[in-house]
Amino acid sequence: MNKERKFFGFGKNVTIAGLVSFFMDVSSEMIYPLVPLFLANVMGVSNSVIGLIEGLAESTASLLKIFSGWFSDKIGNRKWLMAVGYGISTLSRPIMALALGWHQVMGSRLVDRFGKGIRTAPRDAIIAESADSAYLGRAFGLHRSMDTLGAVVGPALAFFLLSALSNDYRKVFWLSMIPGVIAVLLIVFFITEKKKPSSAIANRPKLTFRHFDWRFKFFVFIAGIFALGNSSDVFLILRAQQVGVPTAMIPVIYLVFNVVYSLSSIPSGMAADRFGKKRIILLGFLLFAVLYGGFAIASGTRAIWMLYGLYGLFMGLTEGIQKAFLTTIIPADFKATAFGVYNTIVGIAMLPASLIGGFLWDQVSPSATFYFGSITAAISALLFIVFVIHDKTTSTLSR
Repeated sequence: MNKERKFFGFGKNVTIAGLVSFFMDVSSEMIYPLVPLFLANVMGVSNSVIGLIEGLAESTASLLKIFSGWFSDKIGNRKWLMAVGYGISTLSRPIMALALGWHQVMGSRLVDRFGKGIRTAPRDAIIAESADSAYLGRAFGLHRSMDTLGAVVGPALAFFLLSALSNDYRKVFWLSMIPGVIAVLLIVFFITEKKKPSSAIANRPKLTFRHFDWRFKFFVFIAGIFALGNSSDVFLILRAQQVGVPTAMIPVIYLVFNVVYSLSSIPSGMAADRFGKKRIILLGFLLFAVLYGGFAIASGTRAIWMLYGLYGLFMGLTEGIQKAFLTTIIPADFKATAFGVYNTIVGIAMLPASLIGGFLWDQVSPSATFYFGSITAAISALLFIVFVIHDKTTSTLSR
């Protein structure tokens, strides 16, 4: 039997999935930073409407992920759902380019997030099923690194094109289709999926949580608690500006965050594979508690730059590693369903998280927003320690 060809130590599916996410994030991030400017400067839309559009768009993506994951498990297919999801997002670009009012812009954002809701769980399942069990951390780390690299290239390309095209937003929107089309073609021609027996597919149950044990449910609960304190990055930007970072330097400091995030993802995955995913996840929770405490007390720009770098490190430690850990505690036939549940719970929690963060900022103080996030992270760390101890005790007793 021929061994699967490796690309930089990763299987073909893992590598191609990383490239797909890179190109799609380039496409998405060419548009995302320009949408509020396009709405405000070209269409004269108020900030409240801009907030409504983004809130509805992100909620659409979160709610779809659980059903997409279950459907992927039900039909025994990952690749083509993944391709459909990325394809739908790519087709949202012309809607944006041709928009004459904010309703059409909202439609474009909803279509884009609809595609994201369809593709996320099947994509995560493909990565989990294609990676060796001993290298799950680095496989998901590679994916997060490539995805974040796209988030660095996309905005830079957008602002370069905007300058070259005399601030013609619509042309940039049209051009953003190119990396999106590349992403879809990579899936169609290079992702391969093992065929599953039709009998196994037919016998799979309806959407239910009965096939998930206490470990999955407890971990998703912990992730949800943590997400309640992880408010929108908008508050980090506002905090940087409040402390004294010049407005012109805000994009640069956010770029630093994304660069550290991208560079730390693969080493974090390798560390998780070597030293244990639980240790890295706990370290991530504790780091978040410390850095959000730092944002609460920061009084100078030097501290803000350092905290943004630490925030990028936190993202590298957690985003891919948590999904790699999930892979080890879920049934093999329900990977996409599990990823869908996890992504949905975390995504839904982001809405109240940002509402709480905004309320604390306005009614108490800006520091209160970050103190709240620090406290919820500390609670999550304590709950995770309980999780680890109980899991170890249960495993010992079952021997």
